[in-house]
Amino acid sequence: MFSNDSLKKCIKKRSRKQIEGAPLICFRLFISLSVVPGVIFTKPGVGTVGLTEEQANDKAINVKTSILDLDNVPRALVNYDATGLIKLVINAQNQQIIGVHIVAENAGEVIYAGTLDVKFGLTVEDLTDTMAPYLTMTEGLKLVALGYNNDVSKLSCCAG
Repeated sequence: MFSNDSLKKCIKKRSRKQIEGAPLICFRLFISLSVVPGVIFTKPGVGTVGLTEEQANDKAINVKTSILDLDNVPRALVNYDATGLIKLVINAQNQQIIGVHIVAENAGEVIYAGTLDVKFGLTVEDLTDTMAPYLTMTEGLKLVALGYNNDVSKLSCCAG
């Protein structure tokens, strides 16, 4: 057990570092629930995190979107299952990704990467400047980011 003083210090300090006498429960008090992914295990699956266009508009955030059909994702073609899409909701002012929405087989496997994009305020440029493993569904996140300023169907398979 730990003392109330230790817990008060932890809360007051708002630090992720463990304070002497306060176990990891102190750390757990600061897990952010502002970015929680949702998954629906259907065929195709659905993965969603962050804001939709409508929610962003309700908050007076000017957004742009980038949508990529799965027939542009090499892994989906190899799997013979190009049913679905990946959508980024992007703050038009600063290019931050504020929502990621996926309809695809195994969307639940990909949405965690989208969760990190939203949680850490990554931009379209952050995604396009980062290597993605070829022939994975997660590569679709990079391709949809590339599609924000380019026609992805005109890129070679290894353009990113």
